[in-house]
Amino acid sequence: MGDKDIVSKEIIKEIGRDISMHILGIDIQGEVTLVDKEWTRVEKRDSDIVFKNENRIIHIEIQSSHHGNMELRMLRYYSDILFEYKDCTVTQYLIYIGKEKCYMRNEILRDEISYKYGIIDMKNVACEDLLYHDNPSAVVLSILCDFKDKDRQMVVNTILKRLRELTDGDDIEYKNYIKKVNVLSTNRDLQDEVEKGANMLSVNVEKTPFYRMGRKEGAKEATFDNAIIMLEKFKLSIDDIVKELNIKKEELLEYINKKNSQK
Repeated sequence: MGDKDIVSKEIIKEIGRDISMHILGIDIQGEVTLVDKEWTRVEKRDSDIVFKNENRIIHIEIQSSHHGNMELRMLRYYSDILFEYKDCTVTQYLIYIGKEKCYMRNEILRDEISYKYGIIDMKNVACEDLLYHDNPSAVVLSILCDFKDKDRQMVVNTILKRLRELTDGDDIEYKNYIKKVNVLSTNRDLQDEVEKGANMLSVNVEKTPFYRMGRKEGAKEATFDNAIIMLEKFKLSIDDIVKELNIKKEELLEYINKKNSQK
């Protein structure tokens, strides 16, 4: 197994722990072991996250669309898990991140069967509670929230800024949380926004020569020069940049034209 695979599995294990603690309200104590197993009975399928904590198996499924027979699918997971871990308690949750109202059934009551799993609809989870949490692991999970009518790029930028603030200059720790955000962003189709936001934050404005010069020559000009760096080096959209730097698009364009005319 290569180093990339090892890192990926470690990240998934940490995400499972974080979701359990911050969204499901499950107190995780002690070692967490990822159940890295492809369930092949009946049909080939992979459950999102399955891990073992003490004498408990926790299965978390992240779903962005409706499945007509989700209760049957979850029951299959349950039986497959029991075949391997029949002496463990099994807890199952589905995290629903879709836009439509969730109407998937979460129980089967028929014949001699009484089965039930939990559903968490992220529309009912207050995004601000996660976004402004003091624990960066909780902040990461806000990428799964319903942004409602808020600009997607701006919310992602805020998430990344909060992570930068909470890691307090520790680049290794910050990059580890960014990896988690990247993994979870695929569920919301936010990969491009995360990449743009990370690129934008990689420009340390206070350390750029334009910023230092700007202290003498004027802060607005320094901000415009940094905006040009973001445009040319990172290929970010001008609309995203003006929102992030809180400047007027018309003034930036005028400044760019002026600079070009001086070349």
